[in-house]
Formats: sequence, structure tokens, C-alpha cells
Amino acid sequence: MTTALEDLLLRHVEAGTIPGAVAVLGSHDAEVAAAGAASIDGGPMGQDAIMRIQSMTKVITATAALRLVEAGRLGLDQSVEEWLPELANRRVLSSPTAALDDTVPARRAITLRDLLTNASGYGMAIGDSPLQKAMADNGTEAGPEPVTLGAEEWITRLAGLPLAFQPGEGWRYHHSYGLLGILIARLTGRPLGEQLAEDLFYPLGMTDTALWVPQEKLDRLPAAYRHGDNGFVEMEPAGGGFYAGPPAFDISHGELVSTARDFHRFTRMLADEGRAGAERVISAEHVQLMISDQVPAACKTPDSFFPGFWEGIGWGFGVGVKTAGPQGGRYGWSGGQGTDFFVDRDGTIGILLTQVELGEWMGPLVEEFQALGKTSN
Repeated sequence: MTTALEDLLLRHVEAGTIPGAVAVLGSHDAEVAAAGAASIDGGPMGQDAIMRIQSMTKVITATAALRLVEAGRLGLDQSVEEWLPELANRRVLSSPTAALDDTVPARRAITLRDLLTNASGYGMAIGDSPLQKAMADNGTEAGPEPVTLGAEEWITRLAGLPLAFQPGEGWRYHHSYGLLGILIARLTGRPLGEQLAEDLFYPLGMTDTALWVPQEKLDRLPAAYRHGDNGFVEMEPAGGGFYAGPPAFDISHGELVSTARDFHRFTRMLADEGRAGAERVISAEHVQLMISDQVPAACKTPDSFFPGFWEGIGWGFGVGVKTAGPQGGRYGWSGGQGTDFFVDRDGTIGILLTQVELGEWMGPLVEEFQALGKTSN
């Protein structure tokens, strides 16, 4: 007899939503389920599959930054210009859709808090605008593909563009976290991957989480797909693609791969208010900031993200936060390659790892998965 979690995965494999998936649901003794295949006509999806978690990286990067705050290396409201001099003397568009030369000086410097809350002035431009076109033209536009520019070239090109709004006075998704990764690397004097490995992954026992997959583990890296008009379209082969082996350039602004087991260890730490066993990873106070809505109502504008995004949701540090409804207090986030996680107020954790780009085909699976968690009723 299958559990509700297993049944969910099997139904969506059989329906052709996904080739395979790994999922976790529960608290300390969480259920782990795997279903389907690691690739079309390939072997079975293993519970230890190493998946491309994309934007689920943000909560990990935020935690790494808060550990540096607690170590006294920088402050939440401190300017980041000492380590990111490219961000000094910013120009700001008179409106997000203004011409690129229609700017005014930034009223203040960009801070660490601005990066954590996606309030730096950099980020995805959802609608057509001169800034959106400029980001597409210079290779800094965000999309489902892995990064194509090294960290130094990426930040140089991004800094050549004006901000969409004054620091702290708006919200745009994604790019602040690329900047955050570079900030951590420069502040610590080593690539982001090395800092995360020593400071977070090794202490938490996250042995399979990194910015790329080593040769000896490539048999655990599933293929990556998107839905096309005639079924699955392969984006990266099993055991291959961007994350297979060391990258050709610095990806301190990049995103991670991880496993269900590893990510559960990380989210369990958050659910336990910053503790992992007897060890404190970050303070309970910082965890509370992470999982509380940090975005003022005035910044939740319709043009800041996709339509309806702000209905009953806010943003903390690296996570979305449910602010209304039966799941009020839940926090979590999705990754563009069909991954999702949540943590409920009672400590229930849900982690869904698939290998199909998010889109209309994937919506029902993610919605059903999120419905398996607890509610506040």
C-alpha cells in the first residue's frame, strides 16, 4: 500500500508530468519517497539523486551571510561597497520603465539587508522596458539556463546598468542573490563553493551539496528536461551538462545541486530555530528574520513580479512566507528545475526534487505536493 506522498509521485510519473522525482515529507523521522526514472528510458530515480535545486539555493546563501554577520564580519545594514566596489555611485532610473539615461543618483548605498530582501534595485524585469532589453542584450537577464558568464564579468556587466529603484524602496527577484554570493566570496577570500562547504555543508553533514557534481558522483545526476509541444525536451543529459564536473569559470553567483537527504538536514536546522543537534548554526533571532515577511507593503507592486504573487505571501531572507490563509506562517521556495520545499509552523518539512522546468505542466504537481503539509487550523 502506497503512502499519499508515494501516490502523488507515481500518479504524476504515469501522467507524464515528470520522468521521476524524490520527495521528503515529515519532521525528524521524515518519509522519503522516489518514483520514476532518472532519465527517459534510463534507470530508476534513486533517493540519493543529486538534483539541480536552482533558486532553493537562496535560503542557503542567506544563511551563510547571516553566519558572517554573527561572526562580526559585516552588518545587516552595512554598505557592501567595500567588497563590491562596482556597486558604488549607482544611478537609479526615474521609473522602472524609463529610458536608460533618465536617471538620478542613488540616495544611499546598497546594504546586505537589501541583498537579502531583493531590494537592491537589481533584479528581473518582468515587463518590456529599456532595462529589460539591456539585461537581455548584455547577458545578465535571468532565465532557466545556468549562468553563462563568470562572476567577475557578470557583476561588471550588471553594474553597467542603472538600478530599477532606489535601494530599499522596491522589490525585484533573483539578481541580489548572485551579488550576495560574490559578496561572500570576496569577504572570505575564497570561491563561494569552498566557503559554503567548510562553513555549512561539512558541519551539517551535507555531503552531496555543491555548485557542481564531481566525476565519481555523476551517475547520480539525472537528466534535465522541459515540456515541449511533443513531450519532454532534454536540456541536459543524465550525468552531463553544466553541473557535471568543475565549471570553466568562477560561479560564486551560481546555484547549487543537492539531495533530498542533504536539504532535509538543512531545513531541519531552520525548523529547529537554527540548531543542528547540540550545535547552533545561526541564532534564533536571525532565523525569525529569515522566515518573517521583510517587504513593506509599498514595495509589493504589481510590476515587481508575476501577477498575483503578493496575494497572501511575503519575502523574508531567501524564502517566501505565507502571510494569510490556512497555511499562514509556512515558509519555503521553489527552484526553476521543478523543485520545491516548505516548512510548516509545526515543524513539518516538505521537499520535492524533480528534473523538469517549472511551467503550466508542473503547476498541479507542486500545488498537490504543498497541500500534503500541515495547516494552521
